[in-house]
Amino acid sequence: MSIDPSREQIITAVRGLDGALVVTPQQGDDFPELVWGDAFFFYAPDGRMPKNVQPYATIVTKNYPDDTASDLDPADRWRVNVHVDRATFWELTGEEPGALARPRDHAAADTVLPHPVYGALGWVCVVNPAEVATDTVVRLLRGAHDAARTRFARRHNH
Repeated sequence: MSIDPSREQIITAVRGLDGALVVTPQQGDDFPELVWGDAFFFYAPDGRMPKNVQPYATIVTKNYPDDTASDLDPADRWRVNVHVDRATFWELTGEEPGALARPRDHAAADTVLPHPVYGALGWVCVVNPAEVATDTVVRLLRGAHDAARTRFARRHNH
């Protein structure tokens, strides 16, 4: 039986990964209002937000000015975004990140799709993951976390 996922369950799963840092900006934090309520996933074994490093995955809970194709403004909609390697991107989408040609319905729920803005950079996304995409999302988050850990080790010569 599949568990109906929620943002909190996904955040909890990522927090359980060794060295994971989940940043969840709220009102009153030192973050712009636009990102309040969203989540940003980093590999940060020291527990501090890395400087000059992009998150390996995010959860967004609203449309951004340049990112409206997923229709995230209704209260019950949100999207997980994950950076993946080329082989995984191909496996999931049937296309190369830099050569996306097929039109897609980026508002479709529980479907792995190229990210509507950052797909060409190797990002995939799922709006409201549920029965179909939950296991895939968890697998992708673990893989992205492992890749971030490997990049961290290279940068820090460990």
